[in-house]
Amino acid sequence: MSRRKVVGFIVVVAALCVVGATVFVVALGRSGVTTPTTALGAPHFVDETSAAGVAQTYSGDSRFSVGGGVAVFDCNGDGKPDIYMAGGSGPAALYRDDSPVGGALKFTRLQDPATDLTNVEGAYPIDIDGDGKVDLAVLRFGETILLRGLGDCRFQRANEAWSFDGGNAYTAAFSATWEGSSGLPTLAIGHYLRLDASGAQTLDCADSQLVRPKADGTGFGPPIALTPGYCTLSMLFSDWDRSGRRDLRMTNDRNYYVDGSDQLWRVAPGEQPRLYTDADGWVSLQIFGMGIASYDLTGDGYPEVFLSSQGDNRLQTLTSGPGQPTYRDIALKRGVLAAQPFTGGDVRPSTAWHSEFQDVNNDGFIDLFVSKGNVNAEPDFAQKDPNNLLLGQPDGTFKEAADAAGVLNYARGRGAALADFNLDGMLDLVEVNYLDGAKLWRNVGSGDAAKPGQMGNWIAIRPTETGPNRDAIGAWIEVQVGHTTMRRELTIGGGHAGGQLGWTHFGLGPAGNARVRVQWPDGEVGPWMQVTANQFVEITRGSAEAQPWTPPKS
Repeated sequence: MSRRKVVGFIVVVAALCVVGATVFVVALGRSGVTTPTTALGAPHFVDETSAAGVAQTYSGDSRFSVGGGVAVFDCNGDGKPDIYMAGGSGPAALYRDDSPVGGALKFTRLQDPATDLTNVEGAYPIDIDGDGKVDLAVLRFGETILLRGLGDCRFQRANEAWSFDGGNAYTAAFSATWEGSSGLPTLAIGHYLRLDASGAQTLDCADSQLVRPKADGTGFGPPIALTPGYCTLSMLFSDWDRSGRRDLRMTNDRNYYVDGSDQLWRVAPGEQPRLYTDADGWVSLQIFGMGIASYDLTGDGYPEVFLSSQGDNRLQTLTSGPGQPTYRDIALKRGVLAAQPFTGGDVRPSTAWHSEFQDVNNDGFIDLFVSKGNVNAEPDFAQKDPNNLLLGQPDGTFKEAADAAGVLNYARGRGAALADFNLDGMLDLVEVNYLDGAKLWRNVGSGDAAKPGQMGNWIAIRPTETGPNRDAIGAWIEVQVGHTTMRRELTIGGGHAGGQLGWTHFGLGPAGNARVRVQWPDGEVGPWMQVTANQFVEITRGSAEAQPWTPPKS
């Protein structure tokens, strides 16, 4: 090789090295483009129920063997998630979150006749009137009650003010959506067993109801019966086919029906609700349906649906795209069948209730929590039936970690929620138990109570828009980290007798930042926004940038 060629070769190599170094530096500078590839182990959870001041028992006879939900939301505007827990035959309880940021959990019981209701099966947070103060839909054995938020964790009954007929029913499920430009949401009220003229439960399933706003916007109109009813225990409005229309998924308890099944109602604005049938591609599914959890697990843009039951649970994915609601089960393939207790020695079938997809170790792979517990004393099902904490893996499967995480619970678990109560970026856990005290665990990550340790990076997002649907229910949040895009639909409903409203949490793994965008409820897609990891951000519709939110000083 001539000297000239050697010099030229060196120059080219040097240039390529500079370009390569530049690319490497950019990659490092944008640590957010680092694709999560390694699943982390179980975080450590510390039981802080007593120390936190939480003392609530969900009690009562067989009328309360289902239900037992918990609502998680911010009732005083400080950004911290407060909790409202069902009490069954005893009073429900509202607890204000007074936890110091990053510290031990601390809650204060707020007693008030408006919230200390009895016969409560569960509750869901929702801003019904769009005033920025969270309201509550309280599900009861008896009258369903809407509580209007007044701020500072105060509430008042609003059935009459909103022309809402709470009826007299056995209610354990709820979901809500906004149809078109309506100033009030459309509500779905899920009824279980029918009550007779004396108010006693029968062994027949009751019809659930769809409640739409009046045309003049002054309140709610008369309920529309969702017939036939098959003893509904969870329901969820979801844009399952990404058409912009939110249909109503209902999971039902086959213990009380013969020819029924789970249901999917087509709910289009201005039309009467219509059941999907086999002619539409809907395949009949008969399970002991207890709860619904939804998340895009496959990355195709459409939500998978986890259905908790007795024995085998279900994880459904669309068979051939959104053309028709035909689902196939992938629970066994993904490792979430969870049909029997994984520890404790009882080999009888499990009874699963609340289920929830969240990233508890912030590794960028979604995890699944399932609360479990015998209905009461059913001899054919496990009496010693611990919760599942199933950690997501890079190949899309899940691995059990409840024992390693420290959230084994042999009480009769019911409703639950994973939420960041002390705003440290790690999701804590609250669970309601039937005939036993509620439990509250603090997530301390890789550390312990004295010195918590972050495992992966994270981001918490809160989209808002002007108008009646301030919390952008029906929107989709997309978080892009390297070659991975995580998607979550903002919904009200699902779970078992309770849900959350507030920050939406994403684990980012090793990424130092991410790109985020929102598809708003009417289908408009916002711009991609660069966000730095390990912070809370608010995204206002029409804004080009996400705004960091700083937790209050402790």
